[in-house]
Amino acid sequence: MTSHAENTKRIAKNTLMLYVRMLFSMLVSLYTSRVVLNTLGVEDYGINNVIAGVVSMFSLLSSSLSTAISRFITYGLGKGDMQTLKKIFSSSINVMLGLATLIIILTEIVGTWFLNHEMNIPTERMDAANWVLQCAIFAFAVGLITVPYSATVLAHEKMDVYAYISMTEICLRLVVVYCLYASPFDKLKSFALLTMTVTIVILIIYYYYCRRNFHECKYCYVYDSSLLKKMLSFSGWSLLGSGAYLFNTQGVNILMNLFFGVGVNAARGIATQVDGAVQSFVGSFTMAMSPQIIKSYAINDLEYMHTLVCRGAKYSYFMTFFLTIPLILEAQQVLSIWLGVVPDHAIVFVRMTLLSSLTVVIANTLITAQVATGNIKKYQIIVTLCGLWVFPLSYIFFKLGFSPETAYIIYFIVYFGLIFVRLYLVKNLIKMNWIKYAKEVLLRMGLVSACSIIFPSLVYFNMPSSLIRLLTICIVSALSSLTFMYLLGLDKNERIFIINKIQNKIHLSKH
Repeated sequence: MTSHAENTKRIAKNTLMLYVRMLFSMLVSLYTSRVVLNTLGVEDYGINNVIAGVVSMFSLLSSSLSTAISRFITYGLGKGDMQTLKKIFSSSINVMLGLATLIIILTEIVGTWFLNHEMNIPTERMDAANWVLQCAIFAFAVGLITVPYSATVLAHEKMDVYAYISMTEICLRLVVVYCLYASPFDKLKSFALLTMTVTIVILIIYYYYCRRNFHECKYCYVYDSSLLKKMLSFSGWSLLGSGAYLFNTQGVNILMNLFFGVGVNAARGIATQVDGAVQSFVGSFTMAMSPQIIKSYAINDLEYMHTLVCRGAKYSYFMTFFLTIPLILEAQQVLSIWLGVVPDHAIVFVRMTLLSSLTVVIANTLITAQVATGNIKKYQIIVTLCGLWVFPLSYIFFKLGFSPETAYIIYFIVYFGLIFVRLYLVKNLIKMNWIKYAKEVLLRMGLVSACSIIFPSLVYFNMPSSLIRLLTICIVSALSSLTFMYLLGLDKNERIFIINKIQNKIHLSKH
């Protein structure tokens, strides 16, 4: 079996394990979100959502460093340099400890002031809101220390371990929901404290597993100025992209709070939950592919890297599209069944969030390819300047009296345009033929989308709203999507591969 075939088999196996994790997570999240919303109430749920956004505003520092750590650890494994790998891990711990200290100081000063003087929080809930903020800050700091350990697990492609730990975390969050329901104390305070405890337990699990299984995870004090310079330079440029995305998501969330109040934040929180469930489905596939993309670049196997980038983008889009058609069409029915009480704006927010997600997932493998090169200065400057328009434009339109839905329209337009900006920049970094990408990825996506939506739309407009219509749309959508994905979305070799796989399965089942 060739090396590429072995890698493909590993990707498939890892994807399967991550799908098990994702399905478990989705089922639990559907239950817990409803219980948390009903137990906390719309007001407290919105408070928790917007305060998480305040803390996340400071995560732009951590997300850029997390990307750098994951890239350097995976690249080191691809090169097979154990000594450098040990230095990378220990240096990552040092950096995250320093960053955790810095962010705690910043959030205690800036975050506390912003919460108490600028945010639209009911006066009687301000004490609980401050409690939530303190727990969120500490949980965030603990999460930073977890990053080098989880990045090492993913770099080694131990997706089964990652899945088991993730499912453990999900189970713990299920326990949190039960404790919240039974708690005689303030529900919002209890939820914040219990959620923080979960992050501590997960750090302990990662620590002990990595210490026992990976030689590079035995921490020792290291000061390698050259390595630190490379990591900090990489993360510094990544900071631009992370900052733009954060302002476009959590920043807009805070704008909605300032202009429209916590009720709109609750609706946005619901939309984010639905989108998170869909993204976790696709993210499982992207997460399984990312190490192979980076390792292929490390050993200069660019042809295989191009194949992974193109197929990864196409398959990610198809998986997202497959899930979003029935959710977009039947958002009202799904939310009513799921939540019981649906906050105002939630239905439109869910539909527009899912449409925007289709533009974002296309870029996942392009971003991974760009990260693999380590040469991200020009890329980040241009992408950030183009993408940063969502936040100021949303502010301007809110100020002019437009509805909160306007922010989603702006987000969709900007990120759709960014697909072509990213492609133009990345193709030069990895020497990829952009015409082939446009033909094999973008054109096939467009054809599949245009054809697949026809039949479920006919059902939607010709049947009255009911559970029967929801089930019918799910079935018709699935059949329509799979058919056109096979006929129009796959090339000849991919179709032959699928046919051979099915024939082999049938052959084995007969014997």
